[in-house]
Amino acid sequence: MASFPEIPDSGERSGFSQWINERLPVAAFWKKHLSEYYAPKNFNFWYFFGGLAILVLVNQLITGIFLTMSYKPTAAEAFASVEYIMRDVRWGWLLRYMHSTGASAFFIVIYLHMFRALLYGSHRKPRELIWIFGCLIFVLLMAEAFMGYVLPWGNMSYWGAQVIVSLFSSLPYIGQSLVEWIRGDYYIADATLNRFFALHVAALPLALVFLVVVHLAALHEVGSNNPDGIEIKKLKDAKGIPLDGIPFHPYYTVKDLVGTAGFLLIFCGIIFFAPTFGGLFLEEPNFEPANALQTPPHIAPVWYFTPYYAMLRAVPSFLGTQVWGVLVMGAAIVILFFVPWLDRSPVKSIRYRGPIFKLALAVFVVAFVMLGVCGMKPPSGIYPQLAKIGTFLYFAFFLLMPWYTRIDSVKPVPERVTGHA
Repeated sequence: MASFPEIPDSGERSGFSQWINERLPVAAFWKKHLSEYYAPKNFNFWYFFGGLAILVLVNQLITGIFLTMSYKPTAAEAFASVEYIMRDVRWGWLLRYMHSTGASAFFIVIYLHMFRALLYGSHRKPRELIWIFGCLIFVLLMAEAFMGYVLPWGNMSYWGAQVIVSLFSSLPYIGQSLVEWIRGDYYIADATLNRFFALHVAALPLALVFLVVVHLAALHEVGSNNPDGIEIKKLKDAKGIPLDGIPFHPYYTVKDLVGTAGFLLIFCGIIFFAPTFGGLFLEEPNFEPANALQTPPHIAPVWYFTPYYAMLRAVPSFLGTQVWGVLVMGAAIVILFFVPWLDRSPVKSIRYRGPIFKLALAVFVVAFVMLGVCGMKPPSGIYPQLAKIGTFLYFAFFLLMPWYTRIDSVKPVPERVTGHA
């Protein structure tokens, strides 16, 4: 095992820093969460995405603040105000594309971050609460993204809101009243836009930041997982420092800079050379103002919602209602919260799991991507059948998990973390 030098204390502090620390525990916070927070020494590529999610969140908050300075949340002026931002506000086009590309980037890093948790068992004891907070962040992020998607008041935004909000009308007894409450009116109009704007720029970001803080607080309380799935706190030296741990700062702050640089290179390349990304990030109908009399040829949500939209369409309507499709779509998200208790494997990391789990995870990834593609396509040809297959495989991965993780063969887990990639 490679040894890492200890980071010496900074020694005497200046009078000003001492004055600050007597009134605000900056130094104690720095030590607890950075310089003396010991993380496993075998983090790999998959551990970049948690930090990148925070980076994208900051980008969304900052660019969103500047965009609200010129945006007007009224049905008559919303689309024109976005055009004004793009054409007349200095650097407005850059702010808008940073925000729209940032929304897609957020879901990319979140999906990869959640995949890494499944890969290495980061949802297992003692990190169940971290996983639950992460799932809550995911749900809030979906609500935040949907409401932000409506705000430009393009034609796809308008009709997307019309379709998604109308889905709640399929719920028995409360459906129609719930739809009117969400809209604030009998149809998508000013009231809808105003309340979506308020939720998007104030309520949901505050809740999102709060959940991110408690997610990180829970993580630092129990410690980070690692590719071996070994608890490094079990083996400590005479000073109480984990034998397989190194200070998060400077080792991982520097390492994360490499991942950040690579991410920003791709992110900026998309912003400057392909901001619509072939219609995936910004659809062509959204460059036309909302028109209640002109339905787009194919109404589909943004790519990061399409797996769940495909599940919705995979379930046939029953007695003229889509309630079962709505329930299946909701269940696809709710089931994520139960993963820590569905997984019964005696080991955490995929490195020491058997072939059944590895095959199941690979099939799950293929099914999820297939559902995403089906959700983008019109409900014709082979796509409805593929969506049904994908929905079945998605739920089978979770519902059969207590059985196949229990009977799967496992390899011996080492006492100390390993150095292989």
